Amino acid sequence: MTEQIGIPEAAALGSEQRSIAILGAGGDLTERLLLPGLGRVAELARDLELTLIGAARTPQTDEEWQGLVRRSLEAAGVAAHTVEALASRARFVATDASDPEQLKALLDACPSTPVLYVALPPAMGHKVAASLAELDLPEELVVAIEKPFGEDLDDAIALNAAFAKVLPESRLWRIDHFLGNATVLGMLGLRFGNSLFEASWSAASIEKVEIVYDETLGIEGRAAFYEKTGALRDMLQSHLLMVLALTTMERPDEVAPDEVHARMAEVLGAVRLWRDDPSSARRARYTEGRVDGRFFPSYVDEPDVDPETGTETLAQLLLQVDTPRWAGVPFVLRSGKAIGDPRREVAIHFRAATPPRGLQAAEGDAGTVLRIGLKGGDVSLDLVVNSADELTDLERTTLTAQPGAATLDPYAQVLAGILQGDTLLSVPGDVAEQCWRIITPVLSAWAAGDAPLDEYEAGSAGPESW
Repeated sequence: MTEQIGIPEAAALGSEQRSIAILGAGGDLTERLLLPGLGRVAELARDLELTLIGAARTPQTDEEWQGLVRRSLEAAGVAAHTVEALASRARFVATDASDPEQLKALLDACPSTPVLYVALPPAMGHKVAASLAELDLPEELVVAIEKPFGEDLDDAIALNAAFAKVLPESRLWRIDHFLGNATVLGMLGLRFGNSLFEASWSAASIEKVEIVYDETLGIEGRAAFYEKTGALRDMLQSHLLMVLALTTMERPDEVAPDEVHARMAEVLGAVRLWRDDPSSARRARYTEGRVDGRFFPSYVDEPDVDPETGTETLAQLLLQVDTPRWAGVPFVLRSGKAIGDPRREVAIHFRAATPPRGLQAAEGDAGTVLRIGLKGGDVSLDLVVNSADELTDLERTTLTAQPGAATLDPYAQVLAGILQGDTLLSVPGDVAEQCWRIITPVLSAWAAGDAPLDEYEAGSAGPESW
């Protein structure tokens, strides 16, 4: 069973028992994503005995934490026997991560090889690193840090330096659950497993690339987080730039962590704003409207939102990749909230062919479009073919394939990698820094008020002027 999900037998994880200490255990992310992901891993890796240690400044009893674990796992549909096994072993340790002695007590409470999962605001990363630097750490300690890694480029560089003093890169995980999406890493198989695409994957054949992840959801009561991030930091700086890297990187010698990460860092180092112009980036936020029948107030009227912050709920970047392979190709990255009929795809627009005389071109002059779904994994190819009625007329048709559903959801897949010690799904430090570098000119321009903050009605496709 475990081999189906890429997890070796539990003994190969280093121990049949593992402990995960979660800093920020009372947060939304823990209940909504982290605990269900751990439940899925435990459900399938049955020889693995996980102990979940909750940790936060606000004290809880073991029973209260166990109740949260049960509710989260049951809501996610985890098997009852797994729910009971995880909940019965769960413990809570009140912890201020900035206090080395309290952090030591948390690690000492772990009965087996620990993973310290940091689900805290970015500013706390430095305090965690400083506390760890004061301790004699367990030999195989792994630290996993939720995105965003740092608050800007300078902060990410400083955070990398702080953790480098504490533990090796191989035991520091920067989490981006998008890398656990089978479709995202599957880009490598699509590109390099098909000679048709590998031979045409360049500016000679490709006219434009779009990487879009729009959502019907609003901020869902997460104003405290979203007001400090916005769509650009939340989605484009991390998730969509990961997709861009895998879409544009050169062929690795093998699909191994060091090789793939080196190729990702290499290509991201060549990415910059289109013509180095921050005004090519766009931002907007939603006004009141309905999405699938659900009413949304204007973003500025959401609870705990400060209208003066200028936080965007929709961001779009226009980028270029300065390599021989991609010279002159525009890359559009976009993500927004409260969007009606949202797109979630990578769209590769191939250059249009010129048919010989005697063939009537299809309506419009668009070329072939390859679409890779970022939610569900559908792959479609828009082609031009002969009409069934008039053989000299050309028309457009679409071929669609739907790969089998992944056994594990993205969060569970990343967590499985952590427990396995396979860093392929970790974000390397230099990659994290490059992602911040790419968006820094835009952040500066927006902070200076040099770009308009457009508006769009919730439930629409975005601003009409876009």
